[in-house]
Amino acid sequence: MKRLVIYLKLYWLRIIFATIILIGIYFTIQFLIYCVHNFNMLEDFSKRQISGQMALLLPMFVLVNLIALPIMLGMQYYFMQGGLAGSMGREKLDREKVNVHWSEVIGMESAKREAWELVKLLKDRHLVKVIGGKIIKGTMMIGPPGCGKTYLAKAIATECGFPFLSAVGSEFVGIFIGVGAARMKSMFKQARALAKMEGGCLIFIDEIDSFARPRQAERGFGGATDHNATINQFLTELDGLRKTENNVVVIAATNVPENELDPAIMRSGRFDRKIHITLPNLEERVELFKFYLNRIKCDASVDAQLLARKALWFTPSDIDSMVREAVLIALRDIRDVISTKDISEAYDRVTFGLKANITLSEKEKIWTAYHEAGHAVISYLTHPSNDVIKASIIPHKGNLGFVFQRPTEELHSSNREHLLANIKVSVASFVAEQMKFNSTSSGVGGGRGSDFDTAMRIAHAMVWQYGMGKSGLLGDFHAISTQQELPLVSEKTKEILDHDVQDILQSCIKEVREILTAKNEILEHFAQELLRKGELEYDEIEAIFNKFGARAASRPIQSNEI
Repeated sequence: MKRLVIYLKLYWLRIIFATIILIGIYFTIQFLIYCVHNFNMLEDFSKRQISGQMALLLPMFVLVNLIALPIMLGMQYYFMQGGLAGSMGREKLDREKVNVHWSEVIGMESAKREAWELVKLLKDRHLVKVIGGKIIKGTMMIGPPGCGKTYLAKAIATECGFPFLSAVGSEFVGIFIGVGAARMKSMFKQARALAKMEGGCLIFIDEIDSFARPRQAERGFGGATDHNATINQFLTELDGLRKTENNVVVIAATNVPENELDPAIMRSGRFDRKIHITLPNLEERVELFKFYLNRIKCDASVDAQLLARKALWFTPSDIDSMVREAVLIALRDIRDVISTKDISEAYDRVTFGLKANITLSEKEKIWTAYHEAGHAVISYLTHPSNDVIKASIIPHKGNLGFVFQRPTEELHSSNREHLLANIKVSVASFVAEQMKFNSTSSGVGGGRGSDFDTAMRIAHAMVWQYGMGKSGLLGDFHAISTQQELPLVSEKTKEILDHDVQDILQSCIKEVREILTAKNEILEHFAQELLRKGELEYDEIEAIFNKFGARAASRPIQSNEI
């Protein structure tokens, strides 16, 4: 009986609509029977006349009603439900659609441990009551895109066996004031009713930052008013959950930092738990590759361990995309088994993009070859943590060429040696062009991400933020120089700091020129190999340096080699 009452409260409007339609159908049938009976009592001439008129009017009547009736019913339902408030979150999602088992969530072990505690509390509320606690009402998942926040939320719902209502933050943003708040109210009403029937309910809001940014003053057109009203309604619903123990839990996900969300939403008592989801580490990437490779037919040479080391900083979705791309490459060649070559080509597509349809002149090819050779030689000989795994003068993503480096291990901070090595690698193209052509090209500059841009940003950070300048000035001058109301950095200090930045750049350029002059034979050979092959893979790059007896700076000397 209780479930019936809840069901009637939840779907009363639909029941009324269905009843009206059924009553209308019944009386329509009765009216048609009456009309047919009267029609049969008419004379033959009158029957033929009426039949002719109906033959002309009936198609038009049917056509008009087929178009107008759905529109009228749809508009009526739309406005009675406060816009789209009734359509979003009105139905419980089918359990099979969120059938994500806990064992299938891979590449986020730390987040899984945090989430599993939530699962246990949801499944055993008696345990919480015994210790006098309250169930967690809100959980915020914070992390980069593609790391499995939605997947984890579905796994939580599957493990708990609760209904799962999902929404996207942008669904609560509308052009009319009050629409977002109405949608929010409708969704929570649905969740509370489902929780009473099923014993609990999970609400998942993806990209919550769409409406959860800090509240702001109205500046016209009502945009801020609707934004504030949506947040206020959300806060009210979260607080309202504690008045009755109905076992509704809100799980939200965002890609933005926590401090960019409204403080009232993030305070304790609303989102009690924050799960920070990070990029998978080496062991997790191995498990991800094994998981996705087990779904397809692979050659025995495909090594998940090697792929995981190569796919540094890849998200789970990147790895999934890489494996699917390898399948497509094999299908194009009419093969049903994936080879290491397919995986390698898929890696290039995911990392570097498709090859561009840019045709370089012979002079541009030569210039680009020496430009990239400078990067590769200096990176190989001086960088303490990076391996050179690919070099190319085939255009990708608008670049005429590139040298791709991969750290030999996962590093999360940089010391002075590492930062200086990055600067040297960046300016090596400039030095190589000068040495070969007595001039330089626009390839060393020209926007964010260019060689000079990278070098100057690193040098600026070393001096202005990390206290690594030659003058010995210490402090984060960049932070205090951005305070426009009260600038705290004098012009003299700025001049000294800028001089330190140039000192680092000039010192690196001088050292790079000395190395390339001493290793000019390697530079020439590397550039010529690039011109001959277009692209050089890791093994080919190693062969070039081994030919000249050069050792990579990223590999320490072993005791048996001393």
